[in-house]
Amino acid sequence: MSALRNTLAIAITIFTVIAGSSANAEIIQSGRTISERLKTFDRNTVWKPVEQITLNFPTFHPQGMVKIGDVFYITSVEITKPTTKYDQPRDGYDRDTGEGKGHLFKVDAKGNLLEDLALGEGSIYHPGGIDFDGTSIFVPVAEYRPNSAAIIYKVDPKTMKPQEVFRYKDHLGGVIHDTENKTLNAVSWGSRRFYAFQLDSAGNVTNADVERTKLAKLNPSHYIDYQDCKYLGASEMLCGGLTAYQTKKDGPKFSLGGLEIVNLASNQPVYQVPVQLWTEAGLPMTQNPFWIEPADKGLKAYFMPEDDKSTIYIYEAQSK
Repeated sequence: MSALRNTLAIAITIFTVIAGSSANAEIIQSGRTISERLKTFDRNTVWKPVEQITLNFPTFHPQGMVKIGDVFYITSVEITKPTTKYDQPRDGYDRDTGEGKGHLFKVDAKGNLLEDLALGEGSIYHPGGIDFDGTSIFVPVAEYRPNSAAIIYKVDPKTMKPQEVFRYKDHLGGVIHDTENKTLNAVSWGSRRFYAFQLDSAGNVTNADVERTKLAKLNPSHYIDYQDCKYLGASEMLCGGLTAYQTKKDGPKFSLGGLEIVNLASNQPVYQVPVQLWTEAGLPMTQNPFWIEPADKGLKAYFMPEDDKSTIYIYEAQSK
């Protein structure tokens, strides 16, 4: 019986590895299609609304989203005590930690909450942008202030069981898994810094003890701050975000959203396109989480810009 159990365990392990490799290959193939098609888009591209999904539960402040089959996985921060800014910086911080709870929601195609996984600990309660590598969902959870601290988790989407991967002394607001180069790539608060965390053969991060002044690379793109990022294969990631602009000092702010493809080897943007879509309340569609997938001869995009009472807005656009 012992030999049989060992044989079964080995068979299950092999099957899991093969299944995970196959799923990852499909994700990379999909990512290359997305990259190719998005690079034909411009400011005149027409995004046609095709569907809306109303989420039937309080969503708080959504951050990242992936879609696996017909199921959505969405990170969100529930703020129970807002941060307070200091008059003068204290110990390198511009504000206190505030208080809150981190969530990873599992949601069906009709907007119903299936599961709610709590993530983080103590002052580390702010989940960020997330990605799926075919096996695990990678989730950063950080303090709700810049230059702080973060924990990176990987979560099994079937069991919703989290596993801590590593910790780092900076606010990491989004993470993707570059499976080809065996790195976890992250962006800081406001996506002003890029990080590449090297993984060994066992999936452990080897450079988590390197301080940010030596490890971080500055983001040369400034027209949007990234909210959520996805791996596209071939050393590329796709990020969505926004920046608020003012036409005069005391005037109202105008938010412009966009999508940006970043080369992970050079840390340079290789393609940028504005997304001129807003909710009826004036929120840019790329304000919070997004997900994009190939569709027919173009792309299908899922946007979730609103807090608390959220809707997933689904659009399609054709490539040239």
